[in-house]
Amino acid sequence: MSDALNYLVKARPEAMTAYLKFLKESGRSLDPKTRALITLITKVATQTENGFRQYLVRALDVGCSPNEILDAVMQAFPALGLTKIVWATEILLDMDLPEFRAENLGAEKRWHELKSVNEIPESQVSYCSADGRSLFVYREKNDFRVYDSRCPHQVTNIPHLALEGFRLTCPKHQWAFDVKTGQCVAKGTRPLKHFDAKVENGKLLAFW
Repeated sequence: MSDALNYLVKARPEAMTAYLKFLKESGRSLDPKTRALITLITKVATQTENGFRQYLVRALDVGCSPNEILDAVMQAFPALGLTKIVWATEILLDMDLPEFRAENLGAEKRWHELKSVNEIPESQVSYCSADGRSLFVYREKNDFRVYDSRCPHQVTNIPHLALEGFRLTCPKHQWAFDVKTGQCVAKGTRPLKHFDAKVENGKLLAFW
């Protein structure tokens, strides 16, 4: 939530608790994708940048495709107006999500080659890039765990220098993660995005 909403929750807890409960209950009959798209559009309508960044990620997590998100925003054109749609699009461009790059819209998921297995040390965290996406890889013998370098909070791209041992901390809001499991261990509640991985012809591949 924004600083203003956090303030109101503390200053008027009874009223704000009831209001936030109403917002949660009002979407109970909607499927997760529809609820996520409507919530995202409300963030565009109110031009709440942090909320837009957070709920964009949540919409992707519940299965909304980039094209579905763009169509939902465009469909709200009569209510939102062009200025707000441009505002949202500028944030999308700033976030630089691989899924929203023009060349990737509508592309089917596929396996991407990361690096040679021989280049990935055991019981350590490796950092690599593939096809416009930065990744952290943890290897335990023949088990490879591949995680997106972007924080699940507001998709800040977490740099390799933010890694201390197996603990990865996002510099923006200090969400911290255990790269061995991907779980969030401080500040936040959501894990790093995990990609399926396999070894083929001595190469590690990840699926997205």
